Amino acid sequence: MRKNKEICACLNITYLLNYIIMIQIGDNVRFLNSIGGGIVRQINKKGIAMVETDDGFEIPTPVKELVVVNDSNAQRNARPAPAVPAPQPPVVPKVSEAPPEETATGDIMNLFIAFLPLEANRIGGSYEAYFINDSNYYIYFNYMKRINNSYVTAAHALAEPNSRVFMEEFPASEVNDMERVAVQLVAFKKDKPFRLKNPASVELKIDPVKFYKIHCFVPNDYFDDDALLYPVVKADEPADRELCIVPAELQEAMQKKKLDEKVQPVRNKRRKTESPIVEVDLHIEQLLDTTAGMGSGEILEYQLDAFRRVLAQYAGVKGQKIIFIHGKGDGVLRASILKELSNKYKNYVSQDASFLEYGFGATLVTIR
Repeated sequence: MRKNKEICACLNITYLLNYIIMIQIGDNVRFLNSIGGGIVRQINKKGIAMVETDDGFEIPTPVKELVVVNDSNAQRNARPAPAVPAPQPPVVPKVSEAPPEETATGDIMNLFIAFLPLEANRIGGSYEAYFINDSNYYIYFNYMKRINNSYVTAAHALAEPNSRVFMEEFPASEVNDMERVAVQLVAFKKDKPFRLKNPASVELKIDPVKFYKIHCFVPNDYFDDDALLYPVVKADEPADRELCIVPAELQEAMQKKKLDEKVQPVRNKRRKTESPIVEVDLHIEQLLDTTAGMGSGEILEYQLDAFRRVLAQYAGVKGQKIIFIHGKGDGVLRASILKELSNKYKNYVSQDASFLEYGFGATLVTIR
């Protein structure tokens, strides 16, 4: 009986030695009695292997409960040594580049804002905005959008001569917020004499309707695809109006504002024998210097009071035409004006003002 036990013990030792010989440190193994596996990191004399799993833990497991998945030499590796970063080349000071070759435009500046559909020939999706520097000057520019009574920078950069700079991508849902944008400009040349150009701030009136008309995107010299171009500076002249204040004009505007109870001064559109058309801008920034502390309802009521005062001023002038500029926005002011006209001024005639001049942002009222 004792002899049989000794024989069994010898067989077990031989069986264990076979497993130890078969499984070595660095082998990729799997567990026979459970899910998972890992890499053998060490084996003790009792036939217990320390198996490192994918999560970094070492699990003691009898070698007889392991099976080698791949015993190639590539799998018999110890922990990988940490990667040693490659030596970086020494930093060499950048040599000043030669100034770019100038084009035949000389010292004349032509600057544009360009809008392109993100997908060619597909409007109503997303759009890209670019600043185009068609001049021999370097241009520092700051591109801004007007939000309420303030401007917010959307992009700013240095545009090299005769180049274009990507500014932003925006969805079609933001087009209506772009009725007014502005660009600040500083022009100079490097390493050569040049004619001084005054810094400028130019405000542009953007027509959102054009973003939905494919024919408004036209072939141009700056892109392979059709683009909607707005001149910022053309032949050295601001294309729209500069955001500068002349002291004499400021004093005159302040005096008129007081006389007209903060209603935007009227402006003659045409001088004919009949009464000239009166234009009244009801944008709140034209009526008040600040709206601090006012809610949206209070602002709307102030605009309607200005509307009523103008109608009262011209109540006895039959045939008088008045254009109220209310903008498109969310349409609240326009709807309120039309409601007032239909309820309180039924004998007056109202219609949309000229689309070419005002888009859908103004209403023409004729006194009867």
